[in-house]
Amino acid sequence: MAFDLGVLRKLDEYLFEIPASYNAGMRVPARIYADREILEMAARDRSLEQLANVAWLPGIVGFALALPDIHEGYGFPIGGVAATDMKQGVISPGGVGYDINCGVRLLATNIDAAQARPFLQALVDAAADAIPAGVGRGGDVRLRRERLDDALEGGAEWAVQAGFGRREDTEHCEENGRMPWARAGAVSSRAKERGGDQLGTLGAGNHFIEIDEVLEIYDEEAANAYGLRKGQLVAQIHSGSRGLGHQVCTDYVQRFQSVVKREGYRLPDRELVCAPLASQEGQDYLAAMSAAANFAWANRQVMTEFMRRGFEKVGAARGLRIELFVVYDVAHNVAKVERHTVNGRSLELCVHRKGATRAFPPGHSAIPAAYRAVGQPVLVPGDMGTGSYVLRATEKAMREAFGSCCHGAGRALSRAGARREMTAEEVRATLAEQGIAVRAGSAKGLIEEAPGAYKDIHHVVEVVHGAGIATKVAYLRPLGVVKG
Repeated sequence: MAFDLGVLRKLDEYLFEIPASYNAGMRVPARIYADREILEMAARDRSLEQLANVAWLPGIVGFALALPDIHEGYGFPIGGVAATDMKQGVISPGGVGYDINCGVRLLATNIDAAQARPFLQALVDAAADAIPAGVGRGGDVRLRRERLDDALEGGAEWAVQAGFGRREDTEHCEENGRMPWARAGAVSSRAKERGGDQLGTLGAGNHFIEIDEVLEIYDEEAANAYGLRKGQLVAQIHSGSRGLGHQVCTDYVQRFQSVVKREGYRLPDRELVCAPLASQEGQDYLAAMSAAANFAWANRQVMTEFMRRGFEKVGAARGLRIELFVVYDVAHNVAKVERHTVNGRSLELCVHRKGATRAFPPGHSAIPAAYRAVGQPVLVPGDMGTGSYVLRATEKAMREAFGSCCHGAGRALSRAGARREMTAEEVRATLAEQGIAVRAGSAKGLIEEAPGAYKDIHHVVEVVHGAGIATKVAYLRPLGVVKG
């Protein structure tokens, strides 16, 4: 049954609200950045109902929030944000998701895309050959339990110290690639078993490696700060914590069932299972989730070094030096302890971002020093046939969106729906017509991630740009893609 859009109140051109009166259990209103077309798409699945359900969470402050890439998820909608009070509120695994710290890393090169055109397929092959991809696929980095614990607590910093990359790589990561609340002891043995050979691996689903050209620059000041220029060859890595993070979520969803009963929480959806942040269970999940987030940052760091070595070999064979630099690395499935102002009061909050990304404004101390004058880079990948955007965060995002922005285009078709709509041959032909080289591990995975399965990234970005929570810096056109 479609969601009744008649209950929404229009707050401004791109912001709508489900009032708290919509359901007696809602503690706060629920807001969404959208336009009419995006609202109509969201009304076709359960995502708007899920957003209203998030507003039931004990200790939620301000409002539940969704970004224009909204679609149905587990508990929270994808594109959902909720901030809960650290003393009186809860933490919910459904507000983070199963792929903890699924995130995006943008890498800039020192060469132009035009220079790379003659050997583009070699670059795609170098990335695909260096980085294992696929469901459950392991790699060559196999860690003993003690070393894995070090990675869980050290994140990207651990990876650099282990010989994968450079110190400056971590300086351009959210949290410098390491969540301080991590505790390896909070992660189960089963989760560690699943992650033991998965550092430096891509995975499957919507994860990808993409080689792009900077096609347009909209904001010269920010682009210069980020080290981006028109015509430049860049690359993106989109992956997360693999099986380890999935198991952490599974473990704590199960553990929290009894906590909900103990606390007497009344929730509209059992997928919103949660625990008080101040409880032992809540603190254990925060520690385990942070450890999985660190594993994801270590994973993307190892993949960065593998790509760096592969690109260097391809360039050297042609008498060309190719270098890779980290522009930024940002998480979009995570819960973070942050300070925000709500109704004039500065509060320490647990900000859940489920398919949403951090977006901190100019001057914020958490931004790399090189970017502080212009604001945090916000990385918004689209589908593999359309392109991606780099945005800059604004003060309005901090005031009105708990320092958050969209994380991508958002699905328009379910995976099953995509398989009904097209074939792998059609997808490959479409990409080939656009001059996009592709390496995919399976026909099924290629179809599920086809361009037609996603919303129009240009449309989604125009909403957040028009709303003023992030503004356009650069547009990246895909040249080559690696999928699991």
